[in-house]
Amino acid sequence: MAEAKTYGLGDVVLMKKPHPCGANEMEIIRMGMDIRIKCRGCQHSVLVPRAKFEKRFKKVLIAAPKKEDEAATE
Repeated sequence: MAEAKTYGLGDVVLMKKPHPCGANEMEIIRMGMDIRIKCRGCQHSVLVPRAKFEKRFKKVLIAAPKKEDEAATE
């Protein structure tokens, strides 16, 4: 079975296909039913349904630093 890919708010992720500007690094700036990602090349943001994002997501390049509040609850 494939391992579940984990990502979170503030992570910089690598996408399978590049943005039209040529960059394929995106930063997650909102999470919910849809995920808003911002291109690291041109700063354009796009709202993508979670299922489509998970299909196009490759890996986390830079994980966002954990806040003390989140670390205490885990």
